[in-house]
Amino acid sequence: MSQDYNDDFYEAVDDMDADIKQKEELIEEAKNIQDSEDWNETQRVINDLKRRWRRIRYSESAYEETLRDEFEKLIDALYAKRTAIFQKNEELKSALIKEAEEVSQSEQWQVATKKMTELMNQWKKVGPAGRETDDSLWERFNGARQTFYDRKHEHWEKMNEKFAEVRGIKQELIEKAKELQDSEQWKETSEKYRGLMEEWKKAGNAGREYEDALWQDFCAARQVFFDRRNAYYDELHARQQENFEKKKELIEQAKLMVETNSFTRENTQAMKNLSNQWKEIGSCGREKENQIWPEFRQAMDTYFDGLRAFNDQKHVQWEGRMKDAKVRKQEQINNQKRQIERLTDDMNGLVSESNREEIAREIEEKQDFIAQLEAEIKDIDEKLAE
Repeated sequence: MSQDYNDDFYEAVDDMDADIKQKEELIEEAKNIQDSEDWNETQRVINDLKRRWRRIRYSESAYEETLRDEFEKLIDALYAKRTAIFQKNEELKSALIKEAEEVSQSEQWQVATKKMTELMNQWKKVGPAGRETDDSLWERFNGARQTFYDRKHEHWEKMNEKFAEVRGIKQELIEKAKELQDSEQWKETSEKYRGLMEEWKKAGNAGREYEDALWQDFCAARQVFFDRRNAYYDELHARQQENFEKKKELIEQAKLMVETNSFTRENTQAMKNLSNQWKEIGSCGREKENQIWPEFRQAMDTYFDGLRAFNDQKHVQWEGRMKDAKVRKQEQINNQKRQIERLTDDMNGLVSESNREEIAREIEEKQDFIAQLEAEIKDIDEKLAE
């Protein structure tokens, strides 16, 4: 009996150890799935764990109580996470419903249709929020979508009534575009075509069946004019480029003239000729003109500023010469006056009439010379005063 008791005891202990090991393994499995957010899969795994746990015998040991508490806490944590996931999904779906309800009132049909499709795709990606909640949320979301598509269908029915009217308007615009094809009023006609384009846009859609063909006719009518205009401007730009090159040559000539630092009449006339040539060449376009004109103007200004400085210097030198001449002439006058005084004294001391007459003639000559010098000084003063 003692041996049988011991065998049964050890067998029971071995069984309990095996049960505890199984429970520990189930706890580890529960730990490994706690980070999963795929609730459907998680629910299946939890149900399987709980089923397997129930199948293990319970020996009412303190350690088994501890294991059970740990297992139930892990399961509760998973359910708590499920609740959080459901709540999060409910919030996401509620936000999508709000967007769908706003979009359902839009009249930008193409944009709104695309947005509705995007919202539906987002809805499919959001996980469950609980069966009853999901049914209620879906009813609201689908109701918003249905409201939009009903309004869209009604809108297109009304649009079909306008297509014929729009086709007539656009056909008239095509005829107007053809009438302008041969115009050479490039700017004004371009403005008119822009006006026709605005009218085309405002007219609306003529219907998918007709819109492309009408548009092609309209573009073809416009393109005749714009091809002619482009050819004209291509030729104009070629001329402007040629003028640009010619004006760059004038700039180089002007710079070379400046570098000579020679302000002769020939050089001055040459600079004036460059300015005249610049005008005769014609425009090379606003952008290029603005690019090179300051450079040419700077060369011209540099030369003529130098010319003015040169002339100012010459004038200063001339004034100096004039003043020196005036001083010399005044000295001559003073000298002549002294000579006249001496001659007068000599004449008063002479008795011979012939000698007196000769001295008088000499005095008269000197007085004439003084008058001439004074006239020359007056002329110098007048020139200096100018």
